[in-house]
Amino acid sequence: MSPGNTSTDDLGDDIISVDDVAREAARIVAEGPPLERIAELAGNKPLVTIEGLHAGYGQMEILHGVNLQVSAGQSLCLIGPNGAGKSTILHSIYGFTRIFSGSIRVDGQDVLHMTPNQKLRQAGIAYILQDNSVFPDMTVEENLWMGGYLMDSPDQAKEAAERVFAKYDRLAKRRGQPARVLSGGERRLLEISRALVMNPRVLLVDEPSIGLEPRFIGMVFEILEDLQHSEGKCIIMVEQNAKKGLDFADIGYVLVSGAVAMADSGDALLKHPDVGRLFLGG
Repeated sequence: MSPGNTSTDDLGDDIISVDDVAREAARIVAEGPPLERIAELAGNKPLVTIEGLHAGYGQMEILHGVNLQVSAGQSLCLIGPNGAGKSTILHSIYGFTRIFSGSIRVDGQDVLHMTPNQKLRQAGIAYILQDNSVFPDMTVEENLWMGGYLMDSPDQAKEAAERVFAKYDRLAKRRGQPARVLSGGERRLLEISRALVMNPRVLLVDEPSIGLEPRFIGMVFEILEDLQHSEGKCIIMVEQNAKKGLDFADIGYVLVSGAVAMADSGDALLKHPDVGRLFLGG
């Protein structure tokens, strides 16, 4: 018998099979949250608005009519099974997918057909990739300068890097060292900081805790919390640790098969029996 078809009788009452998750997820996605609830969760003053988004890669449509709203100084965590379209939402906002239909706006500005560089420079959207994206042979300081590659002059990038060093002493102490000597947590801090050089309004954060030792995960979320609450950043996140992501976020969306199945506060979703049983391991 294949792993996807393993019977719950064979594994005990507390185990739910992949097939059962798929069936139950299909049930809760049947209706999805109304637009009024999505707007209410964003305080009816969204900075980022997605309406009726159909998007994917090549000829394959992954997202089927996604609606999303999140305001400045607010965080949204996307959870759901593998292949549900979570990262595809981030890719679509930043311009890495094919858009079949729908709209994406930032502060009322249509960003759908902007290039990623235009989105960073003109709309203030920064993407923090889940992969290790530092330049290992460059110094920490040089990595930060790279974050300002769209600025008008190198001096502006250097000034922005100094502001980052003033904020994060941990990086300042390493500024002249090659990035390859950094710990996993320090590399993630450098990736986040490099995205801050252009002073974006919107941070797209893909799997911030992936590959990190537990002692560094808390540090990364503390940094994101500070950026949200102290600097008013709008954070849209995909997080493999759904419990941690929902505990952090103001809003949570459950994605199933390329559609938003549920939308509520992060705390409410943490307590929801279906979410706990299907996506949080109990």
